[in-house]
Amino acid sequence: MRAAWYTKMGPAREVLQTGTLPDPQPAPGEVRVRIHASGVNPSDVKARAAPGRNSVYPRVIPHSDGAGVIDAVGDGVERSRIGSRVWVFNGQWKRAEGTAAEFICLPAGFAIPLPEASDFATGACLGIPALTAWRAVSMMGGVAGQTVLVSGGAGAVSHHAIQMARLSGAKSIFTTISSPEKAEIARAAGADACINYRSEDVAARIRDLTDGQGVDRVIELDIAGNARFIPDVLKPGGLAAVYGSNQPTFTLPFMPMIVKNLTIACFIVYELSPEQRRQGAAYINGLLEAGRLQTRIAGRFPLEQIAEAHEAVESGRAIGNVVLDLA
Repeated sequence: MRAAWYTKMGPAREVLQTGTLPDPQPAPGEVRVRIHASGVNPSDVKARAAPGRNSVYPRVIPHSDGAGVIDAVGDGVERSRIGSRVWVFNGQWKRAEGTAAEFICLPAGFAIPLPEASDFATGACLGIPALTAWRAVSMMGGVAGQTVLVSGGAGAVSHHAIQMARLSGAKSIFTTISSPEKAEIARAAGADACINYRSEDVAARIRDLTDGQGVDRVIELDIAGNARFIPDVLKPGGLAAVYGSNQPTFTLPFMPMIVKNLTIACFIVYELSPEQRRQGAAYINGLLEAGRLQTRIAGRFPLEQIAEAHEAVESGRAIGNVVLDLA
């Protein structure tokens, strides 16, 4: 099979290579998927770059997410699944073989039926971005009737989260952006107001938008970078649903947090429980089938240009998802 891989950490152009590897065979409980599209997420890029860290595997085929067609199954999996269009997630999580290849074998539960109305490129953008957005919006009671601040409203997760918050009955949705183009994308997704964090005081603007009350929930992509805003933008009893950080540590002021009874809930989409995965996948597929979830694809690359795809994600130039086309 055609595949991309790296044998050491480092810059994309220095460590990523493409070529031919043996076709994998499904183990018991697994399906083999002929990958048509592979999603390139920021976490995939960070895992490959990881300065000063060595991979636990001698060779890594990157990427968690993808979409394609099941062409073989292992023992214990119904043969009726062969020929099914699916979107997959957790490809390269605690495993060496991800979706940047023509075939991937993975547990059957990580291959979700892809609605007929959705193409493979869209399917490749659901695992991390859409499941993360669903969890951030739905956890701890959901957002119905709430005011919500979504950090980085034009990003892949945030773009889905704004749509899901609107569809889930949020009262008001605010988001941070860094350019007029990103503001336009966020508003089209359903944001009521956009705050340019480069030129505006985020906390002051939130106070103005909420009559001084603050928001019920923050959906946070970089807790280390934005921790200083959390006590100021949340109302008493508010929640910060945190799914990312650009630094390994962060600091929050204790007294403002405890006086306002604020909650910080951190989660990683790779470690959702089987029931949470089932609920999230069913919700996402329901939106897709109803034509109510839009995915913004910022760039598509052939497998042989995987380094360029990684660089597009690293640079921040890609406003939306980046996808590799394998078929």
